[in-house]
Amino acid sequence: MVMNIKTMSSTKARANISEIIERVKTRGEVFVFGRRNNPEAVLVKFPDVYNSRFSDITNVNAYSGSFDFLKKEPDLYSIKDLKKKYA
Repeated sequence: MVMNIKTMSSTKARANISEIIERVKTRGEVFVFGRRNNPEAVLVKFPDVYNSRFSDITNVNAYSGSFDFLKKEPDLYSIKDLKKKYA
């Protein structure tokens, strides 16, 4: 699957970092940073809820809303796909 993600250069990010952080914090926007339009890093809101029983990445994925876009595409994955062990 090819994703069409708009990537912001690190130069532009540095020039606008305060605004970017505010937009992530208050609006929940997600920003992708990279070079030559190749994504290298993603900035998402830190979760409001943090469960110490889980790893940092699980907390971010589960509670930050970073997967909220899937609500708009409910048929993207079936329950069978989610239960399948890929690795």
